[in-house]
Amino acid sequence: MRSLVVIAHDIRSTHNIGSLLRTADGLGIEKVYLTGYTPYPIKPGDKRLPHIASKLSSAIHKTALGAELTVPWEQNDDVFPILSVLRADGYKILALEQTEDAVDITKFSAPDKCALLLGSEVTGISEELLNIADKSLVIPMFGKKESFNVVQAAAMALYQLRFN
Repeated sequence: MRSLVVIAHDIRSTHNIGSLLRTADGLGIEKVYLTGYTPYPIKPGDKRLPHIASKLSSAIHKTALGAELTVPWEQNDDVFPILSVLRADGYKILALEQTEDAVDITKFSAPDKCALLLGSEVTGISEELLNIADKSLVIPMFGKKESFNVVQAAAMALYQLRFN
């Protein structure tokens, strides 16, 4: 079975993170990396103020519905060491972003080890991270809007990567 991990970088919404963790549970994602300013559940040795950690964890739980306890996740402010470790472990870094050279995900042949990189709900994935990615993937749009919510897009992409 294909190995899939997710890197959620600079996602601001606790509800999006909860939903992403729940989606990851449903699709058998091996691990979710929460990087940059992405909120995260309470973790051992948490250095955040207790009331802040508790508030964020509670908000994540509203949409995760316990998936924060069933899906392995790791938090790191710095995304670059994670990308280096994943690449050294044979993962291809796949940025889910609308770029000029993005490949239609429905026509993409996924490698055995995929790390799906997600970016900010507002600004997407930075140019610096796009330059590090092995490939940019795009989900075709058929309506008037130009993009999907980050978690809905992640769910579609992960499903496609899991089964194509």
